[in-house]
Amino acid sequence: MKNNLPKIVFSDFDGTLTDHTEFSGKFLTILEMLKEYNTPLVIVTGRSLSWAHFFLTHFSDLPYVISEGGGVLSYRDKRGMIVDEYQVPVSDLEWLENFSKELLGRFEGLKLSADSIGRKSDRAIELCDLEDVVVRTEIKKLMDDQNINYSTSNVHLNFWCGDISKYKAVRSLLDKFYPDVSIEQTMYFGDSLNDQSMFKMVEHSVGVSNISEVLLKMTDKPKVILTGEENSGPSGVLNYLVTLFDHKLN
Repeated sequence: MKNNLPKIVFSDFDGTLTDHTEFSGKFLTILEMLKEYNTPLVIVTGRSLSWAHFFLTHFSDLPYVISEGGGVLSYRDKRGMIVDEYQVPVSDLEWLENFSKELLGRFEGLKLSADSIGRKSDRAIELCDLEDVVVRTEIKKLMDDQNINYSTSNVHLNFWCGDISKYKAVRSLLDKFYPDVSIEQTMYFGDSLNDQSMFKMVEHSVGVSNISEVLLKMTDKPKVILTGEENSGPSGVLNYLVTLFDHKLN
């Protein structure tokens, strides 16, 4: 990466661009700073497709959003209309719908996350609803038996059918919209288990300091791991970028 400056910054959202679950003004500062350097910020999140629409609708400086852990790539076309590109075939979406019904039928009282109503390529269960170790183990066994993929974010157990990952969706985005930008010319920030495909494949990957909560559970870790409370979440992203770009905040 020439001069160590990325041409695109990819970032997880929850816990990385938010303070725990709270929206942070630092996110806006990061957006404004990267805009000064003509460096796109692309959110790569486990949140639902409906959140991707929210980002694109309310933040004009976000050109693209990858949601549902890599299941959907969303952007605005030349007319300004939002386009959603699913990263798996319709048959996988139908398989997921059928499995979700079976799952809820098997486990009395189990419910999907509130935002699952806005999800297309994956579904989610709140981690707080999986505190019963026996139930959690049985659910994962059922998923394993039926070849259902799953991963854990800061707030959800997400599950899906087919070949979905954050990295795969990022590659699709680069191939389609930035064919002259290599993955080595980009940077990724994250903090959770579902960021591992990016940590594995992106040379310039950075974990904000709150990643320490899950670091021991990770197979693939970021190349740079920030430390200290001052580098938690969006503070860590902002501090790292300010140093990298030699930027002076107002």
